[in-house]
Amino acid sequence: MVENFLKEYAKLIVDYPNKISTERIELGENFAEIILYVDKADTGKLIGKNGKMINAIKTFVSAFKSKDATSYRVTVKALE
Repeated sequence: MVENFLKEYAKLIVDYPNKISTERIELGENFAEIILYVDKADTGKLIGKNGKMINAIKTFVSAFKSKDATSYRVTVKALE
């Protein structure tokens, strides 16, 4: 659910939406990391100036905790 939201939201922001992929890694009982893989040129767009965009995305994702009691860490990585 969270991965799908992040993928669709990122598609609206980036220049190369067809290159976006996500990966979910379970780190603990109620903790998961979601990695967004995007084109090298799009990493800056998702991170934003001074990290404002990624912080806004992380704030929104933290609201999902009320639904499924899982904390999420969001990471953006560039595709080579």
